[in-house]
Amino acid sequence: MKVAVVGATGMVGRVMLKVLEERNFPISELIPVASENSIGKQIEYKGKQYSIVSMQDAINQQPDIALFSAGGDTSKEFAPKFAEVGTTVIDNSSAWRMEPNVPLVVPEINADMLTADDKIIANPNCSTIQLVMVLNPLNKKYDIKRVVVSTYQSVTGTGKDAVEQLDGEIAGTNPKKKYPYQIFKNALPHCDVFEEAGYTKEELKLSRETQKILNDKTIALTATAVRVPVQGGHSESVNIEFNNHYEEADVRKILHETPGVVVQDSPETNTYPMPLYAEGKDDVFVGRIRRDLSQPNSLNMWIVADNLRKGAATNAVQIAEYLVVKNLVGNKVIA
Repeated sequence: MKVAVVGATGMVGRVMLKVLEERNFPISELIPVASENSIGKQIEYKGKQYSIVSMQDAINQQPDIALFSAGGDTSKEFAPKFAEVGTTVIDNSSAWRMEPNVPLVVPEINADMLTADDKIIANPNCSTIQLVMVLNPLNKKYDIKRVVVSTYQSVTGTGKDAVEQLDGEIAGTNPKKKYPYQIFKNALPHCDVFEEAGYTKEELKLSRETQKILNDKTIALTATAVRVPVQGGHSESVNIEFNNHYEEADVRKILHETPGVVVQDSPETNTYPMPLYAEGKDDVFVGRIRRDLSQPNSLNMWIVADNLRKGAATNAVQIAEYLVVKNLVGNKVIA
């Protein structure tokens, strides 16, 4: 199983390598790929050193799987070139997510839609992944009518330059700004670029991707995405209106039984999800589950996950694992 990691030196790429190692993914040959400036540099994987290669070198080696985390423009240009040589691309950018014939996959929800013919597979937005992990089982049971989401997103979602801006501001070193304003001691209601009707791209992703993953265009979702001076993960305040009646105890039971979701919800002991404790973990954490007293059949909750892991790298690796188990990539069955 030849595996290329495209963007291997970036924040998500490094976590991809870590997750591949932790989960003992069956790699016979690792092909790390990065920008021209990084070619020839060394990275370590499972105690061995590997040299960064160019995109074309990686394509020439015809990997079975390519995990992409190198930005939308790079993906648009090179993902089809990998696909042409038989590689299955799992792409972490937004480039392919809303393409009608490209699967947008969260393995716990819709991996069963994948076939050997799917040579480009989209990894959803980090904020969307943690949201739909919770919405999916509840939608099946109660039929979601409307969702209102406010996000509190880690600077790690923007990348290394944003983390350096926050660290520099904390240290008082007047760092180069990745954001239009200071992020330390601040909250920016501005994630990604502004698009139509005054919404940011991040806010529109939450709506569009949720409908596609859940295969339900009747769900009305509106979002406000906010960047906060946090590094451990993304948090979301979520209000859900159902078409059907629910009982809180049943909601908790459903979520307790959902693989990949951990309920942390005990007001008596101040137990609730926080990015401080989600960092480095692969689960999606949900708490502050309570009835919305202002609206019938409505529910409030708080959802937290590490955006670099389940929100990006881990979800991509889980897709790759599914492909291997189902023998949808490579030339042989791997037990």
